[in-house]
Amino acid sequence: MNNLALAMEFKDDDADPVAAVTAALAGFKTELDGRLSAMETKAFDPAAFAKLVSRIDGVEAKANRPGVTGDNENNSLLETKAFVSFARRGIERMGADEVKSLTVATDAAGGYLAPQQFGAELIKLLRQYSPIRQYARVITIGASEITYPRRTGSTSASWVGETEDRTASEPSFEQLTIAPFELATFTDVSTQLLEDNAYNLEGELSADFAESFGIKEGMAFVKGTGTGQPKGIMTATGILEITTGSATAFPTSNPADVIIGMFHKLPNVHAQNGVWMMNRNTLAEIRKWKDSTGRYLIIDPISMGAPLTLLGRPIAEMIDMDDIGAGKYPLLFGDMQGYRIVDRIGLSILRDPYSLATKGQVRIHARKRVGAGLTHPDRFVKLKVAA
Repeated sequence: MNNLALAMEFKDDDADPVAAVTAALAGFKTELDGRLSAMETKAFDPAAFAKLVSRIDGVEAKANRPGVTGDNENNSLLETKAFVSFARRGIERMGADEVKSLTVATDAAGGYLAPQQFGAELIKLLRQYSPIRQYARVITIGASEITYPRRTGSTSASWVGETEDRTASEPSFEQLTIAPFELATFTDVSTQLLEDNAYNLEGELSADFAESFGIKEGMAFVKGTGTGQPKGIMTATGILEITTGSATAFPTSNPADVIIGMFHKLPNVHAQNGVWMMNRNTLAEIRKWKDSTGRYLIIDPISMGAPLTLLGRPIAEMIDMDDIGAGKYPLLFGDMQGYRIVDRIGLSILRDPYSLATKGQVRIHARKRVGAGLTHPDRFVKLKVAA
């Protein structure tokens, strides 16, 4: 009991402990607010702030002066000053020396300051081809060739009496085979060019391949030999042939009579579906012909986009047709459904990044398999320039 009394401390005043703590906290808060206020006042020095603003304004004013580039050695160059003056004020407010120095034709005298600009369009020259595919009959096959049986002879009836012997007759046939041939080419392009070009180079190559193949097959459809390429309609056998009656050109007297004769050489059912095939030079000559009243034989169509017509039938311009000349065939008329085009493989493009990878190049292959042949020679008539 005596030890416990010694360990405890007794105070005479009986003060409230909660009130004491509250008073201590209030004093601490007052002292803290005072110190923070003093720190803020000391951190914001109006005189120092004004000095800093003035310094920044001075730097900005120097930077805005013409000719300042950041490279002190170039500040004195007249060309640099001229370009900055032009960019800021325009050529109307530039001095004569500055205008003279800003010469884009010479790289060292300002040409480097005028960067080269490339247009977004790739300019391409016209490439013409014979659009015979638009008029012929086109089919797609799934084999190496296609064979058609074709009738070459028919039965023949004869008048007989009641008890007379009858005469036998029978049709005859042959087979017509059309085989596709292959067109192919390739182009090597550097990998970096394919990556960096701005014209969709692969798309442009595809379009160029399509044009090249169209030109090549169009020529074959008109004049192809049939050896390693399709048989052209002008080289096929069996088509009726008439002559102009003049050795080197159309007759000078009534040349339109030759055209009328061609039209009526075909049966009406074929003539009413016929198309005139000629090149532009021949068309120009025929357009000069007039009838007895002075009217032109070929009249421009009334509606926009309609084809020119000759004797009521459309004219198809074929660039691969012959010009008018001795021994040439400048004109063909007939139903183009009698000429058949056989597609085996359409235009196929293969991108090969492996074969030339060690050279940093990509090889782009293009190929097509197509054939053609004359199936109905009786639907056509062609004109030869001969006496």
